[in-house]
Amino acid sequence: MRKKILSTLLIRLRICIVAFLLVLLSLFLFSFTVQKMKNDFLKQLGINQATADQKIGNSILGGYLDHYGIRNMKNILLNDRTAVINELAAYAKQYVQSDAFKKEYAALKERNKPEAMKVPETPEEMRANLIRSAKEFVAGAEDNVKKANAQTKKIFEQTLELAKKNLKDAEDPNNQMIRSYTKNYEEMKKLMKQSWDNSMKDWETKYPGNHLLYVKVRLQEFLDATEGIDYNAATFDKNDKKYFVKPEYERKDSRWKMAFRAGKEAVEPARAFARQWISEIH
Repeated sequence: MRKKILSTLLIRLRICIVAFLLVLLSLFLFSFTVQKMKNDFLKQLGINQATADQKIGNSILGGYLDHYGIRNMKNILLNDRTAVINELAAYAKQYVQSDAFKKEYAALKERNKPEAMKVPETPEEMRANLIRSAKEFVAGAEDNVKKANAQTKKIFEQTLELAKKNLKDAEDPNNQMIRSYTKNYEEMKKLMKQSWDNSMKDWETKYPGNHLLYVKVRLQEFLDATEGIDYNAATFDKNDKKYFVKPEYERKDSRWKMAFRAGKEAVEPARAFARQWISEIH
């Protein structure tokens, strides 16, 4: 099976689509639209719409935050987080319907498609290959004997004897290894076919034909990751770092803590948007 474009991402949880992923990362938000936001906002961020769209695709499909080169995001968005979240989420919803995103998704799906199933060599092919290799070994051993000096000749002669024995065993019609391989060949093919079929099913499940179903999973992951946030949780400072007073909160994963830092005014509108969007995807 081909490696994913980001090999380590097989176990990485893609917790949301664009706006929601960024909400969890302390409002490092970057998805927006020129039609809905002023050009000076784009200039403050230091990127154009094409770059913004590219970063959206990277975040949705790659499962990581692509905010490289964007300046002053946090300060720009501090004034009205709820309004900005809704604006950005609406644009993200619009963008995933674009041909550009569909093309990116199709490419991602193809890159992760299991390789074509390899049929194991037949018993006849195995025997022929075994004999060929044994003959090559004998020929090489004979050549070494011819070139050997008095000190090494005996060693090479012993190697040649072993090579000839291996060839004789390979040519033996009752070779036990080949007989065992022949006996189990059909069952082995069956198991390999089942394994490949399962890989294809898993692939189709993870990367459905409808790209919105892929987005739906990301949305649900976001809802799961931000469930039950206690926005009033008490914290304390220690060594220039904040900790939760309640140990159970301190044991929460990084996504939960990111959502806590983003704040209710950012996360809850995003959750509402995600729930509504999920209800529309079939």
